[in-house]
Amino acid sequence: MNFFKSTDTLMTAGSIRKKIILFAIPVFIGQLFQQLYNTVDSLIVGNLIGRNALAAVSSTGTLTFLVIGFFFGFSMGAGVVIAREIGAQNEEGIEKSVHTTVAMGLFFSLAITIIGVTLSPVMLQAMGTPDEVIGDAILYLRVYFLGCSGMILYNTFVGILQASGDSRHPLLYLITSSLVNVVLDIFIIAVLHMGVDGAALATVLSQFISMFLALRRLHSPKCMVNFHFGKIRFDGKVLKEIIRFGFPTALQGSIIDIANLLIQSYVNSFGADAMAGIGAYSRIEGFAFLPVISFSMAMSTFVSQNLGAGEKERMRKGIRFGLACTVISIEIIGALIFLLSPVLIELFNSDTEVVYYGVLRAQICAFFYFLMGFSNVSSAIFRGLGKPVAPMLVMLFCWCAVRVVVLFTIGQTYHNILLTCWIYPITWGLSSVTYLIYYAYLHRQKIL
Repeated sequence: MNFFKSTDTLMTAGSIRKKIILFAIPVFIGQLFQQLYNTVDSLIVGNLIGRNALAAVSSTGTLTFLVIGFFFGFSMGAGVVIAREIGAQNEEGIEKSVHTTVAMGLFFSLAITIIGVTLSPVMLQAMGTPDEVIGDAILYLRVYFLGCSGMILYNTFVGILQASGDSRHPLLYLITSSLVNVVLDIFIIAVLHMGVDGAALATVLSQFISMFLALRRLHSPKCMVNFHFGKIRFDGKVLKEIIRFGFPTALQGSIIDIANLLIQSYVNSFGADAMAGIGAYSRIEGFAFLPVISFSMAMSTFVSQNLGAGEKERMRKGIRFGLACTVISIEIIGALIFLLSPVLIELFNSDTEVVYYGVLRAQICAFFYFLMGFSNVSSAIFRGLGKPVAPMLVMLFCWCAVRVVVLFTIGQTYHNILLTCWIYPITWGLSSVTYLIYYAYLHRQKIL
C-alpha cells in the first residue's frame, strides 16, 4: 500500500514559513466558516426565538465541550502519532495508526451519544440552570448529542488528513457544511417555526455532510493516506501510543471544561441576561480564537513531522515563527473586539442588560488575548515534541485549579460578575509565564 503518492503536503522540506502559513490559512478560513455558522445559530435563536432561548443554547456550550472535548484530546494524540509516522515514511505504521484512529472515533461516537442523551438533564440541573431556560436547554442538548457522531467522525477523518499536512480539503468541507447550516437554520426556524431543537438539528445535519465529504477524500486514490473499512481495528501498540499522547490532552481539556462549567454555574446565578450576554460574547471570542486553532494545528503537525524526520534545526525555526504569528494575529483581533464589542453584542440581542454583560466581559478580556494564544500554541508544540504531560500539568493548575479555588473562596463572599471576567486573563498570564520557564528548561537540555 503506497501512502506516499504525493509529498506536496509534507512539512519536512521547503520554505518553513510557506509550509506553516499554507497549512494554517485553510484551517483559519475553515474555522472561520464554522464559527460563522455557530454564530448564525445564536443570532437566529436570539432574534427569532428570544432571550431565554439564546440563554438556553449558550448554557449548553460548556457541556458539549466537556463531553466531546475528551474525545478531541485523544484525536490530537492520534494526529501526533500519524504525523510522526509520516515524517519517518513508515507505511506500515501509518496504516495501523490510521485504522486504529478510525476505530477509536467509532467507539467514542457510540459512548458520547449514550452519555450525552442520558445525562443531559442531570448535568444542566447540576449547573443550576434557571427554570425558565432549562427545558429548552435539555431539548437542544439531546438533539445535539443524538447526532454528535457526525461531528466526532468528521474530526477523526479531518485529523488524519491534517496529520498528512492536508488542510485544504477540510477547508472545502467546512465551507460547504457551514453554508448548508445557515440555509437549514433559516428554513427550520424561520419557515418551519421550530425552536431550539431546530437549531440543533440544522447543526447535526450539516456536520454529517462534512463527515461524508471527508470520508470520500480518504477513499480517494489521490489522498496521501487512506483507509479501508475492512481494516478498521485497534492495534495494541498504536493505541498505547495514542493514549500516551492523547490521554493527557483529553484529561487536560476535560478538567478545564469542568472548571469552566463551574464558572458557567456562577454566571447562571446572575440570571438569563448574564447568561445571554456572556454567551453572546463567547461566540465573538470564538473568532479571536481562530488564529490560535490554526497555528496550533499547524505547529503540532510541523513539529511532529520534523521530529520524526530528524530535522531539529528546522523544527526550532518553525516554532519561533509559529509563536510570533499567533501572538500578533490574535492581539490585532482582540483590539478590534474591544472597540466594536457594543455593536457586536447588540447583534445577538438588543436588551440593555444583555449588552451590558457581554461588553463587560469583552472589554476586560480582549487586550489579554496574546496570553491565551501563546499558552495554547505552546501546548500544541510540546505535544508535537512528545511532551504531552507538561502542558497537561500547566493547564490543570493554571486554568483549572486556580479558577476553581478562586471561585469557591473569593467567589462565595464576593458575588460579582467581574470575578468571571478577570479570572481568565489572570490565569492566561500565569500559564504563559510557566511555559516560558519550561521553554528555557528544554533549551538547556538541548531538546529545543
